[in-house]
Amino acid sequence: MSEWWTYTLSDLLMFSKPTYFRLFALLNEAVWPAHLVALLAGLALVAAIVRGAGKAGRLAAALLALCWIWVAWTYHAQRYAGINLAAPYFAMGFALQTVLLCWLATRRRAPAIASWRGPLGGLAFALVLAALLVYPLFAVFDGRGWQQAEVFGIAPDPTVAATLGMLLLWRAPWFLWGVPLLWCAVSGATLMELRSPQAWALPAAGLLALAAMLVARLRMRPLPRQHQHTSSIG
Repeated sequence: MSEWWTYTLSDLLMFSKPTYFRLFALLNEAVWPAHLVALLAGLALVAAIVRGAGKAGRLAAALLALCWIWVAWTYHAQRYAGINLAAPYFAMGFALQTVLLCWLATRRRAPAIASWRGPLGGLAFALVLAALLVYPLFAVFDGRGWQQAEVFGIAPDPTVAATLGMLLLWRAPWFLWGVPLLWCAVSGATLMELRSPQAWALPAAGLLALAAMLVARLRMRPLPRQHQHTSSIG
């Protein structure tokens, strides 16, 4: 029997690229017309970013929480679990993120949305728009057709990409970043083993968002006080 460290990710995957992406076709067929609701949620998310004041932050967090629990149940638990033994754990991770987003939406201090017009806000807004508009096109560019398109609020990757953008705009606490960044790594590694052209997309989004957040945190850190020492002569 081979030692465990001799195995690679490709040895652990129990499915092929066609089988993996076929799941999205089955998912899209099964949950339609939930895509219309997801579209409205995406438009509401964009409106919340543009408005950026009042209850917009709570609305955005609540919408994302609904998307995360929907993906946890309809995709991970009901479908991905059929070909991946780790899928129930992914479902629990997505459920955990749902709880954290619900906390963000209901805490006493509403999550403020930073302006999307600056460099940091522009990157965050671009991530949200890419999740809504670009991600479904990957299936077309890859020759898989619209039936296998990954849609925000329905599939995990675009939902995570949009969440990364919102976490940036919220200047969210670090514990809200854990599950999205872990999924970026898991999804990227899986798609790389499947030789998918879009394998780079979500890891790149995660790294960009993380780097931008680190820069924002460093800029917000107060400068150390300089103590001036005076000497007396006498």
